[in-house]
Amino acid sequence: MFGIVRPCAHRLGERFKNEWMAHLCGLCLALRGDHGQLARIVTNYDGLLISVLTEAQLGRAEGGRRTAGPCALRGMRTASVAQGEGARLAAAVSLVLAAAKVRDHVADRDGLLARRPVAAAARKVAAGWGRAGARSGAAVGFDTGVLVAAVDRQLGIETLAGPGTPILTVTEPTETATAAAFAHTAHLAGRPGNAVPLAEAGRLFGRLAHLLDAVEDQAADAQTGAWNPLTATGTSRDEARRLADDAVHGIRLALRDAEFGDGKLAHLLLVHELPRSVDRAFGTTSCGHAAPEAAFGPPPTGPYAPGNPGPQGNPYGNPQDRPPGDPDGGPPQGPDKRGFWLGCAAALGLCCTCKACCADEFEGPWSRKRREGCCSVCSDVDCGDCKDCCDVCECCGNCCSCCDGDCGCDC
Repeated sequence: MFGIVRPCAHRLGERFKNEWMAHLCGLCLALRGDHGQLARIVTNYDGLLISVLTEAQLGRAEGGRRTAGPCALRGMRTASVAQGEGARLAAAVSLVLAAAKVRDHVADRDGLLARRPVAAAARKVAAGWGRAGARSGAAVGFDTGVLVAAVDRQLGIETLAGPGTPILTVTEPTETATAAAFAHTAHLAGRPGNAVPLAEAGRLFGRLAHLLDAVEDQAADAQTGAWNPLTATGTSRDEARRLADDAVHGIRLALRDAEFGDGKLAHLLLVHELPRSVDRAFGTTSCGHAAPEAAFGPPPTGPYAPGNPGPQGNPYGNPQDRPPGDPDGGPPQGPDKRGFWLGCAAALGLCCTCKACCADEFEGPWSRKRREGCCSVCSDVDCGDCKDCCDVCECCGNCCSCCDGDCGCDC
């Protein structure tokens, strides 16, 4: 699972969590149904937005859901899942872009792909995914050639980019690809008037995805010597943040110009969750599952701020301001890692109990770090300020206006 829109179950509420999972499972099953079990590994959080947008314009039409059989990733439970052209378009786009990603990793000789036999196998898989995505796209009237052309153009732009190159020149191919996918949902839903605003929303979403990916990977890319758009173009994180915030605002405005049959979930994901994705990438999030300090509250300010000697000369501030269980005033230490064999035993236990798939969180078998289950969404009890506003108000999609501003989201 990958993507920038990773909503918290606490904020979604029961109703919208079930709808979100219906589209996630629908994308996964569309991949399996059309392209086999292996294709399911390209299921991603952002791809399901295509299915969400299609259904948002159609409304909950009859036949838009089906009951799927038990699945290990749902703890062997049945579920109502999305089906239809929206899910198939999402599958096609996910396959084509995943194929391009694999080819990119092969070209960069990343990890195991530096070995020729592994690289050859990866190229073969990528080629198959590309052809399968093209077939699925054609079946719903979408030419995936625009995606392939954008990816090919991306490689050339990255080769020529250097200090002083505008970062938006580098993000343009991604913007073009996502704009085409978002706009096609309007044609699937029979609302051609939505094509222009949704293309604009898709263009800005592609820009945002590219920027946040670059921000999150910048430190790791610097260590490995991998190419990073921010580093290569000399773009500061402040400028990247400005562009990201502008993109979020532009998406909100573009969605106001589109007509939806039932746009609540789309509004929740693209208006409320995207700002949190930006905060998460830049390290300013308040969700307990994404920021270690959230478990202890915000760091102290003023004379007792970390690094300020304070009245008692303590380099970590007043002892009363230290996190619980941290007698030395430093950051709390993580648990000791398990050895190889103990880790294997723990991993076997996680698989047998389905915790790695179905639990909201579990302890990593070797690192003992907190991990999220494959099918979980963050369920921390203090994950944000909007909570279940849309679910409670049953509004038309503009959640906070219907709540008289109680949520403070400034929709």
